[in-house]
Amino acid sequence: MMTSRSTPWYRRLAMNLGLFGLTLVGLALFGLTSASPALAQDNDDDLAPPQMIPLSVMLDWYVNPVHAPIIIAKQRGLFEKRGLDVDIQSPADPSVPPKLVAAGRIDLAVSYQPQLHLQVDQGLPVVRVGTLIATPLNALLVRADSGIDDISQLAGKKIGYSVGGVEEVLLAAMLEHNGLSLKDVEMVNVNFSLTPALISEKVDAVTGAFRNFELAQMKQEGVEGKAFYIEEQGVPDYDELIFVANRDTLDQHRDADRRFMDAIGEATSWIINHPDDAWQSFIGYDPSLDTPLNAAAWKATLPRFALRPSALDTKRYRDFEAFLLERGQIKAQSPVSRLAVDLNASP
Repeated sequence: MMTSRSTPWYRRLAMNLGLFGLTLVGLALFGLTSASPALAQDNDDDLAPPQMIPLSVMLDWYVNPVHAPIIIAKQRGLFEKRGLDVDIQSPADPSVPPKLVAAGRIDLAVSYQPQLHLQVDQGLPVVRVGTLIATPLNALLVRADSGIDDISQLAGKKIGYSVGGVEEVLLAAMLEHNGLSLKDVEMVNVNFSLTPALISEKVDAVTGAFRNFELAQMKQEGVEGKAFYIEEQGVPDYDELIFVANRDTLDQHRDADRRFMDAIGEATSWIINHPDDAWQSFIGYDPSLDTPLNAAAWKATLPRFALRPSALDTKRYRDFEAFLLERGQIKAQSPVSRLAVDLNASP
């Protein structure tokens, strides 16, 4: 196409742009330009949802009110909001979860502070990264009508228990605090039938009972119980339920673990502020949770939740480690840094 200098400039520009446009169309037809597909791909990427981080969490037992912050965080989408795809699992054996964490088969597990000290002493690479229940739940129970108003009155009595080991150590400390020893009582293994054994008076007391469940269960059966709280009877204070992670791989999972604990903290605050709504959300997770016993345990558990689940009480772990060492339950005293971490502190 010929143009002359007499052709107005705007006509010459229009003709040149037209030729340029035709050239682009031709290149596109022959697949020689990828500008448009690339733009479409960029738009597709913008629309794609962010990638979620998978996180497996194993409870210490079947779901019950002590796990409320975990369940509520799931129900309210607090994990998802933080980019976590949390898989909640229940074990067939409460001793298994920490072992699975140590083996790298589970990311986080709900466990017990007293057990953590023994596991670390045995070389298991587990470490506390958060707290779920911030007070002991373990208690020594008697019938309210037993006439036993003081632990010293248990001399010559039968005490039922489910599992030996730490429970026996805690009981020994309680007895010594009241001028007795394990030799002054008769220990009876009642397996996991603590409440039935006490109600039927097969034993005079039971140790290892959870104060938020067994007292409610006894009341439901028409028998009032009386609890002796171990932290008032010569046993150092400790966290009953904690979250443990694999110490060897902690750094690479620290961000996900921190997000998880943030969600637990938000869920706990909401439970405390809205206990009735939280209960409805909790039983909405699984209708089988809606039982009179769980409802009673729910109310008894609320004051026990850790309001700052990531916060670490260093003295609490150091003191309990010393307590177990003094009683010959561990071979050496581990530094707190091997037992527990504050995820919000600098690594």
